[in-house]
This record gives sequence, structure tokens and C-alpha cells, in this order.
Amino acid sequence: MAKTKLLFITHEMSPFLELTKISEITRQLPQAMQDKGFEIRILMPRFGNINERRNRLHEVIRLSGMNIIIDENDNPLIIKVASIPAARMQVYFLDNEEYFQRKHVFRDNSNKFFEDNDERTIFFCKGALETVKKLGWSPDVVHCHGWMTSLVPVYLKTTYKDDPTFKSAKVVYSVYEDGFTEKLNPEFARKAIMNGMVADHTEAFKNADCDALNIGAISYSDAVVYGCAEVSEGVLKFVKNSNKPVLGYENTSDFENYYNLYEEIANEELVSLA
Repeated sequence: MAKTKLLFITHEMSPFLELTKISEITRQLPQAMQDKGFEIRILMPRFGNINERRNRLHEVIRLSGMNIIIDENDNPLIIKVASIPAARMQVYFLDNEEYFQRKHVFRDNSNKFFEDNDERTIFFCKGALETVKKLGWSPDVVHCHGWMTSLVPVYLKTTYKDDPTFKSAKVVYSVYEDGFTEKLNPEFARKAIMNGMVADHTEAFKNADCDALNIGAISYSDAVVYGCAEVSEGVLKFVKNSNKPVLGYENTSDFENYYNLYEEIANEELVSLA
């Protein structure tokens, strides 16, 4: 029987970038699933404070060279890769000089939220899916971690829904504590629209705050994971009304529960056809 293919998309992962507990989860969970026989790929941004030499990143020429269009501007995408020898896992890094070559991740040295965090998010989400297409690898489950991955579910269910790479993919979205208290650029929802989409598809993202990004992502996901104990009331209420499969925070410490969730949603269509 073919291995279940599991794609992780995250903005941080230990040991490369450790900002919050997301980095621990995205380091341990993929390895636990690989040990259970899943085939794993991991994608994250190559932020400027990730040390290329220490982490032995190198460019993957065959994957680089694409342009990601945002607001009619072409933005070159460079793909780098590093290995975690102890885990036999490879991590793909999405790089772009303008968006990621900075000493800080989401805020400048005076703690001011970067004005282009909206475009950085769009670039990362579009770039991640285009990279997977170029890899020629079709995931069964895509697990998105945190607000910077929030556009991936809507893209998968609209622009990429008939793409051979993704047409069978199910999406899991992990919600974490508010990553920011500001709002992204008010044009975020408009800029995020891709081919095959209309304004209604990004309506949920329009407020451009953390809750809006989480709710927008959840509305296009097949299952939800609470990655922290404290989730905002608005998000909790939305999830409850959505009737989607949920993995509660109290159950996330046992990776067996993730395994069961992935298997459940990956085999949903098989069950319904039986």
C-alpha cells in the first residue's frame, strides 16, 4: 500500500528558527509521522536570521527560477534545502531578497510590524504550492501551521482544486495564539486573489487581523487543530459552528491523535464510497 504523503507548511521550525512553540511542534510532529510510515515534506520561509552556513542550506537549482506575482509585480522565488540528519528529513526554504533578507522576522528593530507582512504572507503561500508542484509530489494531507500559512487552504480549494498535484489533498489548519495584534495591509484580501478566484473567496480575510486570517483558513480547511490552550472566542465559536473535525489542545501531546486525524480525513472519500 502506498505511503500517505504529508506536507507541512510553517513559518518556523527548530533548529532553524525558534520563535514560539510552533517550532517544537513542527520539528517533532513530522518525525513522529515519518516513524509511522508517512512520506514527509516540509516548507518554510528562509528568513534572514536563519544561518545558512551553520544549517548547511544550499540552493536547489531545478526548483528555483519561478516568479510569484503579487499585485502585478514579479517576485523571484529561490528554493534552498537543508537536512536534519538525525531525522532523515529534508526542509525546503523559500527565499526572496526583498521579502526575507532581513535581520528580523515580522518586526523591525524598534518592534514595528513590517508594512509588507501581507505580501510576504501571499508570497510564501503561493510559493509553497508552486514549489510542491515543481517537486512533482502530490500530498494526501497538507498541514498548515499558523497565520502565515492561512491562504494555503483557500488556494487549494479554488485555484488548485483541479490541479493534478493537489486535487486529492485534504487540509488541516493549526490555530495558535495571536501572532500579532496589528492588522495587515487593508488591501490584503484583494491582493491575495489568484486566478480562478473571485472577491468572495477572500471575504473572510478582509479585516486582516489575526482572527480574520485564522477564520479564513479554517473556512477552507477539512480539519482544525488547536495548537495552544488559549484560542480567541471568535475563532472558537466559528470552529464550533463549522462542524469540522477538531483535535483539541489537550489531545495534541499524543502524536497518535494526529495520526488518527490524518488517516481519518485522508480516507474520507474511500469511506463515503464504500
